[in-house]
Amino acid sequence: MEMLSLHDLYKIYKEGDIETVALRGANLAIQPGEFAAITGRSGAGKSTLLSLIGGLALPSAGQVVINGTDIARLDEAERAAFRRETIGIVYQADNLIPFLTALENVMAPLQLASQRNPAQRARTLLAEVGLSERLDHWPAMLSGGERQRVAIAIALANNPKILLADELTGELDSVTADKVMELLGNLNAALHLTLIIVTHNRNVAARAQRQIKIDDGQLFEGELSHV
Repeated sequence: MEMLSLHDLYKIYKEGDIETVALRGANLAIQPGEFAAITGRSGAGKSTLLSLIGGLALPSAGQVVINGTDIARLDEAERAAFRRETIGIVYQADNLIPFLTALENVMAPLQLASQRNPAQRARTLLAEVGLSERLDHWPAMLSGGERQRVAIAIALANNPKILLADELTGELDSVTADKVMELLGNLNAALHLTLIIVTHNRNVAARAQRQIKIDDGQLFEGELSHV
């Protein structure tokens, strides 16, 4: 079974009498364990697409099927529950809670989900992203790359089947971005984690097994000429 399939997906934004079509009949299939990059020009609809896949927004028409469930048919509470159990999301801004340590930031979603031994699970996750020596550091004491590693650990906290990343290297220098992407590649291989990243950076996209371009609201296989 496909981990993700999009069927004739449309997203139309309305402002007064003006309609903007962000997605028009988009189709896509992602297999379990696949590492895919979605590229496109600024304003092409990359973040809109990721919001739909993550259940943060609803399509105007079409289906978003994740692991056999059409999340577009779920109500808001059901989508939130599905997202907690199935989807991890990492954003360009790390969104860490500034008054919590790295360990406490990772523990927070585990405690909300009433998981047993949240501290041990958080330590394990931070070790997996190479931050065993930074457990008690505040976000302000961490580098940009380290903060993104904490954000990745948070996204992995509830053992998601699919991890979404939206321009997560956008605020990092090239060396740090390479390290973060290497980490994601290793996690993809070690955990057989389905990974979908949205990026305008060619070098970042090149690390994926598969590149998908978004243009004029539709999805195509291959690299965009001028991302």
